[in-house]
Amino acid sequence: MSSNFHSEARLRVRYAETDQMGVVYHSNYLIWFEVGRVELMRAMGLQYKLLEQDHGCMIAVVAVEARYRASARYDDEIAVRTRIVTLRGSVMKIAYDVVRAEDDKLLCEGTTTHVVVNRQMEKTPLPEPYERAFRRLLEADKTQASADETQTIEEV
Repeated sequence: MSSNFHSEARLRVRYAETDQMGVVYHSNYLIWFEVGRVELMRAMGLQYKLLEQDHGCMIAVVAVEARYRASARYDDEIAVRTRIVTLRGSVMKIAYDVVRAEDDKLLCEGTTTHVVVNRQMEKTPLPEPYERAFRRLLEADKTQASADETQTIEEV
């Protein structure tokens, strides 16, 4: 898995996810993005289920971008690589790469933008344990980017 991603979820393409052309129907990638988000939180020791139950918060999708690069087919094993890109107050952006596990071929790349809301669908702050964990990932990325930049400069 690329060090740019915070988690990877693997799954196998089911026959029901393909269309008449024998390739994965485009909307399934959005479902796989959700799998990536939930597994990212699980990898961080957090549970989306508890965000809703204990804090009364939900992370609503307000925008989606997807670019399809190659086709996935029935029985392909795919990896959904997920990372947090930005976190500003109640708004977060998450990026995804969906790749074929066998050859690491990029199938789809995309982003989702989310707003944290309460049960009345009003914007609300991300609960502190979740915000702290997400910020830790973003800080680790900054530290890694700085180290990579220093190494690149030293190589020149």
